[in-house]
Amino acid sequence: MWCEVIGSDHPQCIADTAVPRITTLLICRSTFLHAGLRQVLSGTPFALAHDVFDPASDSPVFAESEPALILLCESLPLNEYLEILARLKARYPLAWVVLVAVADLLEPDTVLRLYEAGLSGLCPPAMAGNSLVKALELVVAGETFLPAVVGQALLEQSRQSMLDAQEIQMAPAAKRVGRLTDREAAILQCLTQGASNKMIAHRLGIAEVTVKVHIKSILRKVQAANRTRAAMWARQHQQMEIQHHG
Repeated sequence: MWCEVIGSDHPQCIADTAVPRITTLLICRSTFLHAGLRQVLSGTPFALAHDVFDPASDSPVFAESEPALILLCESLPLNEYLEILARLKARYPLAWVVLVAVADLLEPDTVLRLYEAGLSGLCPPAMAGNSLVKALELVVAGETFLPAVVGQALLEQSRQSMLDAQEIQMAPAAKRVGRLTDREAAILQCLTQGASNKMIAHRLGIAEVTVKVHIKSILRKVQAANRTRAAMWARQHQQMEIQHHG
């Protein structure tokens, strides 16, 4: 409780409702991103711990209590993400772990594996400060947070898997190759022109992560090892009618 004098000689006392502090560990090698996140979280319930932490070490040292929330701001290969998540969850099984990373750089399968390993949220580093705080509030309330672009890509991948399963049941093996959706046919045409994923996404007005989902499906359908071989397949079959799903 605190008191102040308001228009008289008698102090008026006002109850001070304490907001629970959520001890937060920030793992971030980028000094720019580290400083930005500290500023965003300043004045919020997410109190950053004064810590010394090496992601490659099993022994972080805290000057405060153990973290309830861990923000991981590192660009790493999937296997390193999984190793760090495993160490963090083993040491702090009750802590929520949120990854701050560019969502478009992560394959949908990668995102799924990270969540299976114990990730609670995925936030883009360019996310507005108030939106980031709300996302973290959702996580500590028991929800799972991920960007809309990733959610859309996962839904598209799930939809594509269902279509592929139906195709396997309905179409003879010899007719499976080349049965592309309209979107896949458009992306395959872009591949024959040497377009990058970013260029394809801009040209078709879709997210880059969605382009990756479609290319993965194209490679499977045309039985190509990579995008270059898929483009070669398309050129060899350019006189053939590409069959589409109804």
